Amino acid sequence: MTFMKLGALSLAVCMGMGMTATTALASTEVKLGYALAPTSHYGVAADKLKDVVEAETNGEFTFSMYPSSGLGGEREVIEGLQLGTVEATIVSSGTLANFVPETGVFDIPFLFRDLGHARRVLDGPIGQEILTKFTDQGLVALAWGEQGFRHVTNNRNQIAEPKDMAGMKLRTMENPVHIEAFETLGAAPTPMAWPEVISALQQGTIDGQENPLSVITSAKLYEVQKYLTLTGHVYSPAMILVSKIFWDGLSDDQKAAFAKGAKEASTAMRAFVSDVETKGVEQLKAAGMEVGTLTPEARAEFQKALAPAYAHYAETYGQPLIDAIIATQ
Repeated sequence: MTFMKLGALSLAVCMGMGMTATTALASTEVKLGYALAPTSHYGVAADKLKDVVEAETNGEFTFSMYPSSGLGGEREVIEGLQLGTVEATIVSSGTLANFVPETGVFDIPFLFRDLGHARRVLDGPIGQEILTKFTDQGLVALAWGEQGFRHVTNNRNQIAEPKDMAGMKLRTMENPVHIEAFETLGAAPTPMAWPEVISALQQGTIDGQENPLSVITSAKLYEVQKYLTLTGHVYSPAMILVSKIFWDGLSDDQKAAFAKGAKEASTAMRAFVSDVETKGVEQLKAAGMEVGTLTPEARAEFQKALAPAYAHYAETYGQPLIDAIIATQ
């Protein structure tokens, strides 16, 4: 190889390395934290968001995933978004009411008929209007995700009527609507961040907890809980959030990429939940859990027992809004 050819080759290699370095420097890190395992519905949504955004922006962003509460509890992560130290998260509705109180209306027990009803409300005017309220809190709500209907697990007894919950030490999310409901039913709700729950169940600090099948299966709660009652007492949405500080620094094309990614992530999450709702019960039975189901008569008894809480929810959120949700077809 001649000296000139060698020089030209060296120049080309250096230029290529320079371009690679420039591309790497131009890539912006997106720290995405969530509470559950990578194999959960949160993990599925996080991977979809990452894939879509990276493809749509030609690698302008690099996602760093922090599953299993790797960045802390949900409230801590949301506060990180407000500060701009975390770029994105997928969260339950557990702490959302602390930032936008209106989100609490969706946590009213026995409000939704089924998954289809809940999804139509969240994707319609009511749900989309609530998403816009996060901007004032330093957050951008890109889409509603989903966990599914919540059920009770415990190590004390099967639940067939409200009195079976009397005195039960039950872990709840840091959600005032849920806490009031269980207090009204005579249980002893114990707000607790998710990272503490498994050890608390193992140690007997609490009797049980309540979560959708998507969480009960992915977190392997059958390893620390004996009874599952399919109460379906609350529909549990999730949300895909990004930091407003981060969002305001994006171009319109980049914002469009994140919006598209969030929409596809929501679709993937809902598909996961639908699958678990179909197969999860048999999986948990096979793992050794004793599974019971509330009869229609028992559900009516629970609703009757919750009458004082319902009156307070109407004062808080307005009966017209609650009626509009119920009437959504």
